[in-house]
Amino acid sequence: MNQQVKARKSVFDDHPEVVMARQRLEFSSHVASLGMPNPYLEPHEGFNATTVRKYGREMINFSSYSYLGMAGHPRVRAAAKAAIDTYGTSVSASRVVSGEIPLYTQLEGKLAQLYDAEDAIVTTSGYITNAAVLGFLLGPQDIAVCDALAHNSLVSGTRWSGCRRVNFRHNDPASLEAVLRMSRRTAKRALVVLEGHYSMEGDIPPLPELIEVARKYDCAVMIDEAHSFGVLGAGGRGVRELYGLPGDAVDIWMGTLSKALGSCGGFLAGNRDLMMALKYTGPGLSMFTGGPAPSAIAAALGALEVLEAEPERVQRLQSNGKTLWKLVTDNGFETGIAQGTPIVPVILGGGGRAALASTKLIEEGVNVSPIMAPAVPDGEERLRFFATSEHTTDQLTTGVEALVRVIRAM
Repeated sequence: MNQQVKARKSVFDDHPEVVMARQRLEFSSHVASLGMPNPYLEPHEGFNATTVRKYGREMINFSSYSYLGMAGHPRVRAAAKAAIDTYGTSVSASRVVSGEIPLYTQLEGKLAQLYDAEDAIVTTSGYITNAAVLGFLLGPQDIAVCDALAHNSLVSGTRWSGCRRVNFRHNDPASLEAVLRMSRRTAKRALVVLEGHYSMEGDIPPLPELIEVARKYDCAVMIDEAHSFGVLGAGGRGVRELYGLPGDAVDIWMGTLSKALGSCGGFLAGNRDLMMALKYTGPGLSMFTGGPAPSAIAAALGALEVLEAEPERVQRLQSNGKTLWKLVTDNGFETGIAQGTPIVPVILGGGGRAALASTKLIEEGVNVSPIMAPAVPDGEERLRFFATSEHTTDQLTTGVEALVRVIRAM
């Protein structure tokens, strides 16, 4: 029977996120009616690298977090292809039940060594890694003490766990101490949750001071290194290397494979017993989820080999971040608390200015994504520029010159 399906009102039509998505769709439709490109969900061709082909043209690209150019590196691609030939495209099972392959333990061994940790675990998703490990570690009698700018995945993890979550002022040891002084004694376990490099702000925590406060109040510490591994430290080993900390300075090191390592997935490193428990019983980490794709793990292994063989990539990345930040600030743009890292926010305020600027920059041949509420607070909407090791000085200069022209014309 061929009957036309009638649309009916959904019980989720008034869901806040559905309403927001509808508003963005209306904005995109309005932009299209003016003959302007849509800054959201537009597919690109080829690699998401220093240049990208979108809207039928090649553009300078500042919206890729392939910080070290690994996602398109020949050695990394070859490693992924070889893994497919050996293990197929999927392990087709959870790791605990028939899904284990040698590549997992190879990568875990390398990550544990890099973090001076006893063991590590690799997973299928960075976001789920944060959410799942907090759900695993904490319960209703516990407390998560989070930096006020902690990533959404960490916030989701506190909800998953059912623990109490309290925030302290961003990167402020005195605020952390004040919160712990009031809250620590009411919780069975307490975990202080920080990031190594904040993805919306482009700044770095005063990690030794924050750790000292946490230990004073008998708290465990977890560091999310999604945007700091491969980016910070002389060798790109992350915020631990930047501060010269031992591996056991914190309890849990978390990172992603999708940023500097040019792959997809997540990882945790720390105490051997904890990592073993996560491997055997961690929902969303090893239990009740398929193992990571062999190609993704092999790609990350290949990227680590390139990082070791070509440490100059890290120096180029850090130099380009400083150069881009200086170009932006010298032209009078507001970058908030950014510190000249490879993440450079250009804060434009509300009223859709960031989205409009993004569409205008596309017309100038520059691809940079707008970051809107609720990812950042209302009134702090921004363009987020990512520098990579592979950007040329000419590309950085041309991108900022286009930004100047666009903003002056708005």
